[in-house]
Formats: sequence, C-alpha cells, structure tokens
Amino acid sequence: MDYNVLKRIIFVLAIVLFIFSLSACRTTGGAVGFEWGEKSGHGHGHDVKQAKKGGPPPHAPAHGYRAKHTYRYYPSCSVYYDSYRKLYFYLQGPNWQIAASLPHAIQVSLGDHVSIEMDTDKPYTHYQEHKRKYPPGQLKKKGKNKNKRFG
Repeated sequence: MDYNVLKRIIFVLAIVLFIFSLSACRTTGGAVGFEWGEKSGHGHGHDVKQAKKGGPPPHAPAHGYRAKHTYRYYPSCSVYYDSYRKLYFYLQGPNWQIAASLPHAIQVSLGDHVSIEMDTDKPYTHYQEHKRKYPPGQLKKKGKNKNKRFG
C-alpha cells in the first residue's frame, strides 16, 4: 500500500473521530439534574441537609429537632427554589426534577413567589396543597411574599 494513501486514510479517520466526539458532547446548559418519581425507577435515598447551624449532626439527631428549609414557591410555573442549597425543584411531565439552574423556558415565566418554610428537604411533597392554596395569578390578592410554615 502506498504511504500517501495510508496517510490520507488516517487523516480522514481522525477527522471522522473528531466530529463524532464533538457530536457526543451535549450539555444541559451547565445544570446537573436528578429525577425521581413513579417512572424513574430510583429510590429516595438522600440525606437530609440542615438549613441552619446549631442542630445535631445527621448521624445523631436530637429528640424533637427538625431541619428547617425555606423555599420560594413560584405558582405560575410550579417551581420551588431553595436558596440555602441553591437548588430548583420543578415539575417536568409526571416527575420532579432537581437542578442548579432552570431550563430557559421556565426562567422566563417565574413571576411572583411566596416564601414557605417547611420541615422537609423535598418541598414537592406538599405540592398539591400549595397548588390549591396559591393558584397562579392570585398572590397579589392574598398578599405577596408571605411566610408560611408547613411540616
């Protein structure tokens, strides 16, 4: 086989591999997301992170102590934001997603929010209650940005 032909074949293969590697590098805009729910097949084995200092370590919880979490709930797009952990919880299809940033389509429609304090690190467990209590567009009537506490 001719040496120039071999060089051309190697060059073409290198370009094909380079193009293939670029097409395989898709990102989600820098967000890291997690999914769970009925269809995801994943359990809920996460550790509870404490929102305030002064509580016991996770391996030795004190009797009666519960971690407090404060969330911003955006009724217009069913989004919770935990400013301490800097995480968004948003509904995508039938499952809740957790990410450090929101998809662009949701960022545009955030709108008004209400602050909610809860004893859980999974705010979506009270979603049906919040959806009923804070329907989209009704925050101005009920008083915007009120603090609420849920267990």
